[in-house]
Amino acid sequence: MSGIQTTLLGQHLRILAPLFLWIAPLGLVAGALAAIRSWQRQQRVAAMVPQARLDRVLRGGGTTQGIAKGVTLGLGLFFLFVAAAGPQCGERTELVQRSGIDLVVAIDASTSMLARDVKPSRIERAKLEVTALLDRLNGDRVGLVVFAGDAFIQCPLTTDYAAARLFLRAVEPLSMATQGTAIADALYQAREVLDGGGRGDAGKAVLLITDGEDQRGDALAAASDLAEAGIRIFAVPIGSTEGEPIPVLDRAGNLTGYKKDKEGRTVLTRTDIKGLGELTARGNGALLAGGGADLGVLKFLPELERIHKGEFESRLSVQYDDKYPWFAWPAFALLCAAAALGEGPLRRRAAA
Repeated sequence: MSGIQTTLLGQHLRILAPLFLWIAPLGLVAGALAAIRSWQRQQRVAAMVPQARLDRVLRGGGTTQGIAKGVTLGLGLFFLFVAAAGPQCGERTELVQRSGIDLVVAIDASTSMLARDVKPSRIERAKLEVTALLDRLNGDRVGLVVFAGDAFIQCPLTTDYAAARLFLRAVEPLSMATQGTAIADALYQAREVLDGGGRGDAGKAVLLITDGEDQRGDALAAASDLAEAGIRIFAVPIGSTEGEPIPVLDRAGNLTGYKKDKEGRTVLTRTDIKGLGELTARGNGALLAGGGADLGVLKFLPELERIHKGEFESRLSVQYDDKYPWFAWPAFALLCAAAALGEGPLRRRAAA
């Protein structure tokens, strides 16, 4: 939460909207100006009335009410701004426990993910939806594995979702040294991340995002191994089953043509939904197929709620109580008083 925090006389203090605290003195200035204006107006009226009739015109005379009105107005505005700043006071500490699952997102970064049957491309759409998933996680640790012909750990398990998003943005098929689709390597790397997490009681899952063209044929065996280790596998298929040409891009990301085989024919990439379905069945997970413009990554959220969550952090946290009523009620009373006060007996005589 934004704001400023400090300690005063052993109490933890927090101001949620410091800007209102900075402008609070302007309320006092406005009150002072109102009081001065009232005094000056009374002086001008007094100068226009003969001295002999001054007591009769200004019965009781003086500028008491006008000055009092300015003072109460200034104090009322001051307390109102202080209340709007949202002062809070930490009066107690509580043990806060956080729980969640351990999740590894394994994302395909082979050149087939450059295909544009999903807009703007398979890889860019996958990154957008994984970012949306990260925005909805709460307490879960997430890691990132990237794979093409080989697999490597892009980000270890973390609850720092902002850091995970930075690592995700850096995923680019053009930067992969070895091309291909090694799904088994990706699954084993994901298991390495999960086994090294140090939280044995939490549920573990792998979210595989790929077009499913496993070029080594050992992904099913890897899925069985992970399932025996208690790791569930979910898969999001990307792309069409009809086939899509693979763009060839230069270093600036401009399209220069389409990938061709040795015989000069355009290579088409097809999503292997059946293969991914078999893989997730082996991995005690589910195939998360989207509809329309959605790939289906966010369909993992309901599945996440069904996975056992483990405790991974317990810490003492200062609990803050709102103290704005201490200033809001005096502000209300002072502003009401300022509205009730007149400008002195001259105003009441004129009104009569």
